[in-house]
Amino acid sequence: MPRTTPPRPVDVEAVFPELAALRRPATRLHPRRGTPTVHDSSVGGPMLWPADEAWPVCTIPHKRGSGYRYSDVVREREILERAWRRDSRSGPNAGEAGVLAGFKRGRHAPYLADTDPVPLLGVAQLYRRDVPGLPDTGEGDLLQVFWCGFERHGDSRHDLHVQLHWRQSKDVTTQLAEQPVPEVVGRPELVPSPCVLHPEEIVEHPYFMTLAPSLWDRIDAWEGPEEDEGPQYVSDLSTAPGWKVGGYIAWPLTGSGPLPCSVCGTEQVPLLTADQREWDPSTTSWIPYDDQDDANVMDANTPTGVSPGRGRLTIAMCPRDANHPIGLVTQ
Repeated sequence: MPRTTPPRPVDVEAVFPELAALRRPATRLHPRRGTPTVHDSSVGGPMLWPADEAWPVCTIPHKRGSGYRYSDVVREREILERAWRRDSRSGPNAGEAGVLAGFKRGRHAPYLADTDPVPLLGVAQLYRRDVPGLPDTGEGDLLQVFWCGFERHGDSRHDLHVQLHWRQSKDVTTQLAEQPVPEVVGRPELVPSPCVLHPEEIVEHPYFMTLAPSLWDRIDAWEGPEEDEGPQYVSDLSTAPGWKVGGYIAWPLTGSGPLPCSVCGTEQVPLLTADQREWDPSTTSWIPYDDQDDANVMDANTPTGVSPGRGRLTIAMCPRDANHPIGLVTQ
């Protein structure tokens, strides 16, 4: 079923004409729980991976034996989904609650050394035929996104380790039969549940704090007091919530900052945004028509089960060379 975002409650370019020059296309991916195949664009689905090519692994030194069993994360979600579908008011029964209580954080793989290679999690694969906004890097028609199941990387030792793989899908003739997964992950919220995608092209405008101060002041005056119930630029008129390709970065937690490529200095652009929620109480105007009847159903706005970093992760790339190192922004 396709997803259609309602028109914005106000034509913001008519009110502030200078925003027309700053409009940028984005593709909302609209992941929803399903059973994708290797030939589908998906979040958390199986990857189209060659049988003769090594699966990506993390060898960056960090503790990797303690956390949550990957199998427990998957099993817990299966139990909860079945229970809430069976009884939308009370959820798991006593037997199921007993099983769920056994899924705990622990030192489940003490034999893993800090540098032992651990399989990366397959996060998303995007075919250009399905996602018009996917950039043509010359590296192939399929983008595959992986990350480590632990947030223990980078200078802060709290970052994700992300890998991108571009490939020509037609070149994969013999597929990997069984795709590796890590034994343990640092947080269940780093494991994506299988979701099919319903890509939709939209238009976005820059986040409030990245605008020229004069325009910022005019928008602020136009919105009026915070208690007014009219449309808000940040919530309703600039950047869409949820998973998307392209568009603009929302900076609600840290404020905006430059994203220069570490190789050539070119300002990086958003490639893929992975978001904890498809909407929240402040962004209900973005709920697709097709989801509005079920918007209050348990977990309707969190289909992927993912919450990277502080809840939203944007993977940025150098527009000059897709082989330059990527940038990561967590908000």
